[in-house]
Amino acid sequence: MSQSVFLGMSGGVDSALSAALLVEQGYDVTGVYMRNWSRDLPGFKCPWAEDLADAERVAVKLGIELLVWDCEAEYKATVADYLVDSYAHGYTPNPDVMCNQTVKFGTFADRAFAAGADLIATGHYARCIPAEDSAEPATLLRSKDEHKDQTYFLWRVPGATFNRVLFPVGDYATKDEVRAACAERGLGIENKPDSDGICFIGPVGIRTFLLDTLERKAGDIVEWETGKVLGQHEGAFLFTVGQRKGLDLGGGPARYVVATDVERNIVYVTADKECPGLWTSGHVLEDCHWIAGHAPQEGDYVVRTRHTGPLRPVHLSCSQDGKMAKVAFTEPVRTVAPGQSAVLYDGEVCVGGGIIAPDPVMQPHS
Repeated sequence: MSQSVFLGMSGGVDSALSAALLVEQGYDVTGVYMRNWSRDLPGFKCPWAEDLADAERVAVKLGIELLVWDCEAEYKATVADYLVDSYAHGYTPNPDVMCNQTVKFGTFADRAFAAGADLIATGHYARCIPAEDSAEPATLLRSKDEHKDQTYFLWRVPGATFNRVLFPVGDYATKDEVRAACAERGLGIENKPDSDGICFIGPVGIRTFLLDTLERKAGDIVEWETGKVLGQHEGAFLFTVGQRKGLDLGGGPARYVVATDVERNIVYVTADKECPGLWTSGHVLEDCHWIAGHAPQEGDYVVRTRHTGPLRPVHLSCSQDGKMAKVAFTEPVRTVAPGQSAVLYDGEVCVGGGIIAPDPVMQPHS
């Protein structure tokens, strides 16, 4: 008897090919469209209905059942509200990381296994090697396509969960190959653009999303080096470290956000690309999670601090309980906004990561 697989189908290219591959491999496949968000935002229509229609067309083509599961309550409570609260407190969060932990490999996985699924699958670009003992954590590996690799977003998922997860597109070397494979199978989805925006909310800018919830609050844009007021903004929570666009300071040199102070509602900027506030020799990580269930040994690893960003060599040391860590770069690098994820690798193996904490040393001009 074939194994039952519940597959998360988003209406996109990757999950469509995943469905076809699983059917070809002899699995008993049930597609699930997770409706995580359906509310329109000012100037943007949520694309959930169109995405569902695309998923339905692929399911019909493959002759598999497609279920629609309402996950909006979980998504709002654990992803959307988390995102807004983080920005309100001066962090720049990664909602996709939280969505994977709480919705795709949380709510979806729990409901699928309760419904009798032997395995679950998604269209993520990742690979995993199950442990011999299902109670032990699996090994999570980067995908063959380094540019599309999505293990950066999976570091908070419990390692044991991956024992019952399939990533059918993880062995494809490029997205072009994935699109070509869809075309060969006549799925009619191969030309659909990659999704962007906030998880499943659609192509809506973070500014629009935040201003739908948080109130505008006028404040000063201040030059880091001199303390001179250069202009006004509508809320310090709208800006993130390293940001250049959206400052609306008129003529003059391009300026970059060095820091934000949400309590005083000040945005600090500089025109100097070599400003010390834009560079760092390391990060403190908080709220760490390790795939193996325990902190890795102190030593040399590589880290990724943004999706598709470069892998950089670091020296890692962890607190005794593994909840805090420090990464030290071999040479100064561009700093990353607090709230972002730093994900660590030992070769191809994703060992886990943490949330980048605010820099306690570098302070703006006062």
